[in-house]
Amino acid sequence: MDPATALSGDLPHLDDPASGVPLGPPQARWDVRGVEGGRCEVDLLTGYPLAAEAVEAVRARVAEAAGRHGLALAAFRAHHRIAAHAVQGGLSPVSGVRNVIAVGSGKGGVGKSTTAVNLALALQRLGARVGVLDADVYGPSVPAMLGLSGRPESPDDKSIEPLRAFGVEAMSIGLLVDTDTPMIWRGPMATSALTQLFTTTLWGDLDYLLVDLPPGTGDIQLTLAQKIPVAGAVIVTTPQEIATLDARKALKMFEKVNVPVLGIVENMAIHVCSNCGHAEHLFGQGGGQAMADQYGVPLLGSLPLDLRIREQGDVGTPVVAAAPDSAPAQAYLRAAQAMAARLAQRPRASIPIASTLA
Repeated sequence: MDPATALSGDLPHLDDPASGVPLGPPQARWDVRGVEGGRCEVDLLTGYPLAAEAVEAVRARVAEAAGRHGLALAAFRAHHRIAAHAVQGGLSPVSGVRNVIAVGSGKGGVGKSTTAVNLALALQRLGARVGVLDADVYGPSVPAMLGLSGRPESPDDKSIEPLRAFGVEAMSIGLLVDTDTPMIWRGPMATSALTQLFTTTLWGDLDYLLVDLPPGTGDIQLTLAQKIPVAGAVIVTTPQEIATLDARKALKMFEKVNVPVLGIVENMAIHVCSNCGHAEHLFGQGGGQAMADQYGVPLLGSLPLDLRIREQGDVGTPVVAAAPDSAPAQAYLRAAQAMAARLAQRPRASIPIASTLA
């Protein structure tokens, strides 16, 4: 067998080092070309963006595999092409937004909004076009976390332009009312506000729109499941038992409304003392993994309890933007890549896709 052909058969068995997802169909395709002098050129097309360190790790594995077939790797190129994926029954993806991903939790205080914002910024740093919709109409925090202020503009008095921060589009009820104005609304008013924010915002050709849900399993969550086309959901929890008990309810809710759960993000998993380096599991250990194992979904990442995450969120410059090379930011990048990889395994929707060079 021709060495390049044999190599083509081996490469789909490689795994994405960040997520463990096999780099084969449907989420990845390979193109191997033999060139003169016993060399080869390899192109990898994935359905989600790869971090630079993941690309280098895959490159090394490709070179090793080529060597086993007597080939030298002359060139390796990684690209991504993000498709729209299937959504829950009876709905269709909306124009301008390929994939809506809900970020939920069973209870408050687990860092869900901080996680949603940093995952969005991580996806943007990986090369995707990203937006954030703040669906917590009673306690909107996304504007403060992204350092946004001012009212969105309306070009026609019917639609509104999203604001932008760090390359990410954002919309929140917090941008339409005064900061200290309480939203004293009954459920129907809150759900109507969410629907209007989603449908009237002029989202600009996004690969991913992350929806930061309020805690719990109430009206907002049901409206999201019934009226907004969602490609997948992510559950945020802390390791402690009381948090995972409520997170389980959120996971089961998404299952009942036919929204696939892409995985679990375990927040505040470990604290490393900045003075002595001692590591402590302040909120317990292994709760996220145990929940993932119980329900057969992946643990996308375990994020640290780190002072920089809180400080940077408070000043409107999330840690992924403020310190992209820090350990917390790298943890968010790995979790975002794993989340996108799991979505890429889902069936595709029958609408056009766009291509981007990674």
